[in-house]
Amino acid sequence: MEQFWIKVEKRISEWNEWIGRAVSWLTAILVLVVGVDVVSRYFFNTTKNWVLELEWYLFSIIFLLGAGYALKHDKHVRVDLFYSNFNPRDKAWVNLLGTLFLLVPWCLFVVFSTWGYAYESFLIRETSPNPGGLPALYLIKAMVPIGALLLLLQGVAQLIQTILFLVKKPGA
Repeated sequence: MEQFWIKVEKRISEWNEWIGRAVSWLTAILVLVVGVDVVSRYFFNTTKNWVLELEWYLFSIIFLLGAGYALKHDKHVRVDLFYSNFNPRDKAWVNLLGTLFLLVPWCLFVVFSTWGYAYESFLIRETSPNPGGLPALYLIKAMVPIGALLLLLQGVAQLIQTILFLVKKPGA
C-alpha cells in the first residue's frame, strides 16, 4: 500500500513540476511586454489597454499556476518564528497540521467558490470591458480554480510525504 501512495505523490509532484517549469517561461514574456510598455509610455507617451491587460493576464497565470510548484519546492511564504529551529519530526507535524487545517480547506473554498464564476464567464464568452482590451477574459477567470486545484493536489502530495515520514520508525 505504501508503494501506491508513493506513486500518487510522485505523479502529482511531476505534474506540478512540469506545469511550474512551463509557466516559468511566461516570466520572460512578461518582462518583454513590460519593457515594451515602459518604452512606449515614456518615449512615445502612449500605451494600449490590451498591453496593460496582457501584463496582468501573464502575472495572474504565473502566480496561480505556479503556486503548486512553489509549494513543492518549499519556496512559499512561511512565517518562520520557530520552524527553522524544529527537528525534522516536529517540522513534519507542523506541515501535516498546517496542510490539513489551513491549506486544504482554503484550496477547497477557493475551488468551489470560484468554479461557478469561471464557468459563467465561459458560457457568455466574457471579454474585457475596456475598449481595446483583450478577449477571452474567461480563460483568466478559469485560472483561479485551476491554480487552487493544483495547489491542493501538491498539498495532498505533501501530506503523503509527511505521513510516510511520520509513520517510519526513527532511525529506519
